[in-house]
Amino acid sequence: MTADVFHIGGELAVGRLGFGAMRLPIDPAPERQTGLSVARRAVELGITLIDTAHLYGGGANEELLAEALHPYPADLLITTKVGVARTGPDGDWRLDGRPAILRDQVDQALRRLRVERLELLQLHRIDPETPPAEQLGTLRELQTEGKVGRIGLSEVTVDQLDQARAVVEVVSVQNRYSLLDREHEPVLKACATAGIAFLPWRPVAHGTSGTHAEIAAVADELGATPTQVALAWLLAHSPVICPIPGTARIDHLEENVAAGGLDLSPSNLARLDRLSEQA
Repeated sequence: MTADVFHIGGELAVGRLGFGAMRLPIDPAPERQTGLSVARRAVELGITLIDTAHLYGGGANEELLAEALHPYPADLLITTKVGVARTGPDGDWRLDGRPAILRDQVDQALRRLRVERLELLQLHRIDPETPPAEQLGTLRELQTEGKVGRIGLSEVTVDQLDQARAVVEVVSVQNRYSLLDREHEPVLKACATAGIAFLPWRPVAHGTSGTHAEIAAVADELGATPTQVALAWLLAHSPVICPIPGTARIDHLEENVAAGGLDLSPSNLARLDRLSEQA
């Protein structure tokens, strides 16, 4: 993999093209075996940033990654997210940033991932029913206690990011973003200014990139796939972008990783940049 490196928080060196583990099957064999194989293949291909969350199977996704990859390579960063829990009516999932919930989910993640410290922990969403200072203050306390190394956020606005940075050091932001979905461009720009890693989730407009005439034309010129073009554009668009495409198939994983070596010419980039004007 030839995508370059980003230092999260100025310290954690990761390849900029990561992997989102959400889609990995966690059911019993043979589906679970597929999930294990894909996770292992990701590391074999040079991926050093893997994203998971308590929400993904109530921690089962974290357990799958540990089964597949523990003991972890020294250069591998597995980041997880907390703040969504089955505390809604009838056990439904809901945003829950209460301190007790965040602490419990961190303890569960430490056990499931088989680590003593979560090097990067992200707040899955800011819970509107819990004061942000309580949520962020709890993460800061966990950091002081040594259970968390660095803190990130997910699905935040520029204002929320600024408010959070007044409480804790924020080293990553995980928002929905792609070549065809640039709603959070202001957040990306704020991250670039501050040197904060920006981890787009849903970095490829699923089912859309391949049918978009301009993307398909660029892909055809380069002998690549539309998905690879979309990922290569992200890597070229900003040096703080670290895409985390997910898949449950090894062939798709290999296709995604190959995007790290795809060079887009200035002309290609200009054509793709203009797509935001047509949105």
